[in-house]
Amino acid sequence: MKIENPNPIQWQFAERAEQLQASFIREILKITQQPEIISFAGGLPSPLTFPVDEMKLAYDKVLTNNGKVALQYGPTDGYTPLRQWIADSLSTGGAKIVPEQVLMVSGSQQALDLLGKVLIDEGSRVLVETPSYLGALQAFSVYLPEFKSVATDEHGLVPSSIDKVAQGARLLYSLPNFQNPTGRSLSIERRQELVETCARLGLPLIEDDPYGSLSYKGEPLPKMVAMNPDGVIYMGSFSKVLTPGIRLGYVVAPLPLARRLELAKQAADLHTSQLTQMVVHEVIKDGFLDQHIPKIRALYGDQCQVMLDAMAQHFPAGVEWTKPEGGMFIWVTLPQHINAMQLLDEAIAQKVAFVPGSPFYANEPATNTLRLSFVTVPPERIRHGIEILGKLIAAKI
Repeated sequence: MKIENPNPIQWQFAERAEQLQASFIREILKITQQPEIISFAGGLPSPLTFPVDEMKLAYDKVLTNNGKVALQYGPTDGYTPLRQWIADSLSTGGAKIVPEQVLMVSGSQQALDLLGKVLIDEGSRVLVETPSYLGALQAFSVYLPEFKSVATDEHGLVPSSIDKVAQGARLLYSLPNFQNPTGRSLSIERRQELVETCARLGLPLIEDDPYGSLSYKGEPLPKMVAMNPDGVIYMGSFSKVLTPGIRLGYVVAPLPLARRLELAKQAADLHTSQLTQMVVHEVIKDGFLDQHIPKIRALYGDQCQVMLDAMAQHFPAGVEWTKPEGGMFIWVTLPQHINAMQLLDEAIAQKVAFVPGSPFYANEPATNTLRLSFVTVPPERIRHGIEILGKLIAAKI
């Protein structure tokens, strides 16, 4: 029997709930579900790279050989053999990572939330790149920080600009490899300067690295966690090298912080899926990624070049863009008077979507910027979509 409620509840939300905002990208993705839309909006890995057969075999093997363990609750910090694999993969001659530093999380987005929960108080100063990853800005915003933007240029974050905004800062958040949204990467020299600067200031440095394996050519640049394991917090993910549907990431932190993160995760979800962790370990333990990742690099590199060539052909003078050597994104800067939000409305009317750049800024958004992703769009549709965008931009110049 339904009870009548003569006095409807007047919901009183917590102050942090008032800070929650919808992801602009997720809202755009609702539109781009329409098959006729050429979507350069989502930062989604290509389904062509998903190792479906290997995952099926691994699930079968894990459930057949160790099903009762896989289907049980697991430890908060994660499946030990997988944590050992991660620690070994990050260890170098000069920096030894131990499994106790590794915390498995439900996608690296959870790592951002846990780091915010453990390190940020209301009003805490948090340093971010200009622009920065939207998901990090969202995760940290819940804890009401004071964002301070660190200067960037065409080569990425400028370490020499940190001192002027570093006083009292709790952390600096960076994406050194094929950054989302710009596609830029930090040189070895800048990485060293960044690590040295943060060490001198006693400033925790977050190295978010979901795209580091996706270099189109050459060897990946050295990780900053190897330069200073006591001061760098490293975040990794299996979303871009296996599949995002498994929601499996990890954070590697100095031991005092790792323990605090573990306690915060206990309160959040007890542990990440034991079954998923065991399956991923089964897939990767014998070197599968060494054969699989080069295939992803080749596909993304080819599609990136298709987009760059199309932009060179169809975008008018006065438009600038990055030329990434890895990852999933190209960053476009339009003439100052063109508003990318308005351009998006016109593009969607022409069945093309992208992400305006404004949401990626913590402060003083550049309204004449936008992000393009090329990895889920076939070459012919890339060319057609870029041609449409070029015409729309040219009409505004």
